[in-house]
Amino acid sequence: MAMRSRDQILANLETIYRESFDRAKATEDPNRMADLDCAYVRDQLTMEILLDIRDLFSVAPAATKSSGTALEKLEALRRLTKLR
Repeated sequence: MAMRSRDQILANLETIYRESFDRAKATEDPNRMADLDCAYVRDQLTMEILLDIRDLFSVAPAATKSSGTALEKLEALRRLTKLR
């Protein structure tokens, strides 16, 4: 099964929020617009983290020393996130 690209997923997320934001703007609802701005940033960050995890688990075994267990991959992710 082919995975959707990072750019496609983030563009879909933006489209969903843009449509809601435009509706709130049309009704001149500044509180809803502010809520949507915050929700978009939160959801975008969450999605980027999930995509990073997906990318980490989708690395081909030939590209690594060994495929490793799920626990080893989670440990690698933990080390990666501490570096940033």
